[in-house]
Amino acid sequence: VQLQASGGGLVQRGGSLRLSCRASGFNLNHFPIGWFRQAPGKEREGLSCISSSDGSTYYADSVKGRFTFSRDDAKNTVYLQMNSLEPEDTARYYCVTDFETPCSRSFLQYSYAIDYWGKGTQVTVSS
Repeated sequence: VQLQASGGGLVQRGGSLRLSCRASGFNLNHFPIGWFRQAPGKEREGLSCISSSDGSTYYADSVKGRFTFSRDDAKNTVYLQMNSLEPEDTARYYCVTDFETPCSRSFLQYSYAIDYWGKGTQVTVSS
């Protein structure tokens, strides 16, 4: 199981970025996929996840309305469109999957229960 995130970079406040996460070793539409982030000195924060069963999504309050999670089954890739970025969004962003925990508040809340983590991609938002 491998998850390769890309698309991070430096953007100004109010700007947008689209992160990609390509899965290998499994079909990502068979398991929930999520995005977490971690800023220096802070705990991991669950942002969003997408259900394997019906493609429904769940968002943390901190990103609801600004971030959009989507999935392209043909490319075995998921995307996180991030708009209206703020300096507080600066962090390393990780895509993750877990073979047992469904996409839900729990998926985002209990990062220690997530089995598979990609290496992440850095997002820096300047003021």
